[in-house]
Amino acid sequence: MTTALLSTADELHARVRSGRRAVVMTMGALHEGHATLIRSAREIAGPAGEVVVTVFVNPLQFGAGEDLDRYPRTLEADLKIAEQAGADAVFAPSVDEVYPGGEPQVRITAGPMGERLEGGSRPGHFDGMLTVVAKLLHLTRPDVALFGQKDAQQLALIRRMVRDLNFGVEIIAVPTVREADGLALSSRNRYLSPEERLTALALSRALFAGRDRHAAQEALRARAREVPSTHARAEALSALGESRAAADAHAVATASPGGPAAVRAAARQVLDEAARFAPPLELDYLALVDPSDFTEIGDGFTGEAVLAVAARVGTTRLIDNLPLTFGAAS
Repeated sequence: MTTALLSTADELHARVRSGRRAVVMTMGALHEGHATLIRSAREIAGPAGEVVVTVFVNPLQFGAGEDLDRYPRTLEADLKIAEQAGADAVFAPSVDEVYPGGEPQVRITAGPMGERLEGGSRPGHFDGMLTVVAKLLHLTRPDVALFGQKDAQQLALIRRMVRDLNFGVEIIAVPTVREADGLALSSRNRYLSPEERLTALALSRALFAGRDRHAAQEALRARAREVPSTHARAEALSALGESRAAADAHAVATASPGGPAAVRAAARQVLDEAARFAPPLELDYLALVDPSDFTEIGDGFTGEAVLAVAARVGTTRLIDNLPLTFGAAS
């Protein structure tokens, strides 16, 4: 197939639509993570549908001192990756096409959730992100839009905007794509020197440490629920040489704080060690949050959660996250 390169909304609107349109929004510098999104969009749209990939570096979501000027622009390579992954069209508008009157006076506001974590570190970022996503949804008119789970707070805010403002589009999340060593794919990874990349692995290793600690806790709790804490049962277990295992299981099941606190501690230990690397990892935040509003969860929390981390290695700022499930919901 040949992927069309479009630069204006009129060109996009002139295309004949015969099925579902699936849109993947990017800022370019496409990599395998983006290709995974495009392939997922192709499956959802089906052979009769259409996949549109947007490539637009949005100036509204870059703050003072951030990397707008040096953000990679690789449209020719992006077009090839999009074509190989199954895109029908790449919509790469100019800044004037997206913002014809200059910076918009009316913008989407992210609200309280947009002020936490990433929003606290990058004031105004999410207002700019939601504004351009809203505009691109209007310009591309999709039935479904796909976003990566790696930008978990962005994904949550887009879902909230679509729900709160009655956008007629389905939002689908696609799991994070990682390198073989665990590093989450990102367009900013190309900024890392070999030594910085080794330090950057601490982000995913911290998340995996927290996940593994959580899995061990949940496994022991499950075992504890299967072992009644009666004297007769304890004698029977002792006779079988299992008393220590049962005691350990019950201890973990009733321990406090445990739970989220233990997950945070396991992840932070890895990050603290990486702070002593050369070059060092400079932690921005480590958070274990409720994905509905990105507030920190407490020790009695049950349900879906997100373990998120952001840090700087050299001049490059990276983010990563993993979903976890706590308590009865697991």
